[in-house]
Amino acid sequence: MRLWYTVYVEQRVIALKEKILIVDDDAEIRELLRILLENENFEVLEAENGAKAVKLLSDDLAIIILDVTMPGISGYSVCSQIRKQSNVPVLFLTAKTRESDMTMGFSSGGDDYLTKPFSYNELLMRVKSMLRRYHVYGGQTCPPARSEQIVYRDLAVRRAFNEVYKRGVEVPLTETEYQLLKLMMSYQGKIFSAENLYESVWNEPFLTVNANTVMVHIRKIRAKIEDDPQNPEIIKTVWGKGYRIDQTP
Repeated sequence: MRLWYTVYVEQRVIALKEKILIVDDDAEIRELLRILLENENFEVLEAENGAKAVKLLSDDLAIIILDVTMPGISGYSVCSQIRKQSNVPVLFLTAKTRESDMTMGFSSGGDDYLTKPFSYNELLMRVKSMLRRYHVYGGQTCPPARSEQIVYRDLAVRRAFNEVYKRGVEVPLTETEYQLLKLMMSYQGKIFSAENLYESVWNEPFLTVNANTVMVHIRKIRAKIEDDPQNPEIIKTVWGKGYRIDQTP
């Protein structure tokens, strides 16, 4: 299924391709990914280094596929710079598989992590899944009609605007972080296993290795919303079962 969306101008329908930026210093990899994605009807931009990627950053980008190991600015640093300007989904490509490497990727603002070597089918699945979440949950298809809030103590999730506030101050969350927090806030008192969270938010079948992905994202959310992330009072760990936000006091 090819992804596309439409805009209406003077009663005419214009089909717009999703625009993807590939950032990799390997020209052969860029070419292979470009051919693959263009065959799926995506518009593809290319950058051979992080500096050019930042220059190509624009509001109409649908996703960025970002290599970690590049000369000059690393993929992690590039992602951190991107996050200062945009919440566009970022998919890391890397040969690094250590937990610390994954932690760095998510901590810098990445939304997903695909290790090399990978199959093209797996890449396409990840890309389409991220785009689906971004459009459905990101509210790009239509403007919100009103603000709906979920409140827990001094934390408020404004579902209509994809915003989170703590004591009246907006908390900057990535799209994935927001979706995890919103899900748990919406079902206060429910225990979510790592599998529940992953399959609900990532919209992909759960594998054992994905438990670490969920754990890293929970850690990042706690760092942003908890007064003391080492002793969380909002997102609590239920040992051997998962995570829970208690019902509103």
